Amino acid sequence: MQSHRLTGPGAGSEKYDLLTAMAVNGLSAGGTRQATMMRLIALVTARYNWAADEVTIGQREMAALWSVDQRTAKRETRRLIDAGLLEITRPGVRGRVASYRLCRAEIYRQTAPGWASVGPDYDARMSARHIPAEEAQAAAEVSSPKVVQVNFGTRPVMLPTSAPWDKVLARLAADQPGTYAAWFSQLKGGEPGHDGTLRVVAPSRFLAVYIASRLMVPLERAVAYGYGRNLRCSIVTEDQPAS
Repeated sequence: MQSHRLTGPGAGSEKYDLLTAMAVNGLSAGGTRQATMMRLIALVTARYNWAADEVTIGQREMAALWSVDQRTAKRETRRLIDAGLLEITRPGVRGRVASYRLCRAEIYRQTAPGWASVGPDYDARMSARHIPAEEAQAAAEVSSPKVVQVNFGTRPVMLPTSAPWDKVLARLAADQPGTYAAWFSQLKGGEPGHDGTLRVVAPSRFLAVYIASRLMVPLERAVAYGYGRNLRCSIVTEDQPAS
């Protein structure tokens, strides 16, 4: 769901928060992702029309802005679109210059794991402002006779606590609300295996790889809390066997 346009009173601070989220995400990722995010930031700060909520720019201008050739500019634009960070609002055909719109909801989702590194006030502000309430309530839909209230940004959230995995979700939601809503809330856990491994199921390979490579420490810490002992987590998708 596309957010409101960033114009009018208070819009300036939201723009800075958006740019901060993208910058921190790019700097923490390194490599290709870092270059992609830095180029997106340059495009936004230099050319984005916030009133129209789009940027109109040709490949030649894009290449000049990014100090690359046009082939690289085209490839990088496609990378931004494929990553869900940018969408085409008007194709550049028949002599027309293409227009693009920031996919801010997806940018917030992808950058949420880094909000806490900016500071607790930033994390709370971004979580309260940008995480949909329905995502915060997702874990509470599981039937359970016992629940606990945790703070999700500025909103209280009721999460079930009768089962070990429910306790894991509650701990993650309380400790890292932005990261929880963007990544952890979609996971499913069950009973540990005899080898001390907990099979954690993710809805997509992208989510599984991201959590396995970047978010295992907070996940396994919460798992130790929920299950009462240290367990090794194996992140898989529903169609994958545990590794």
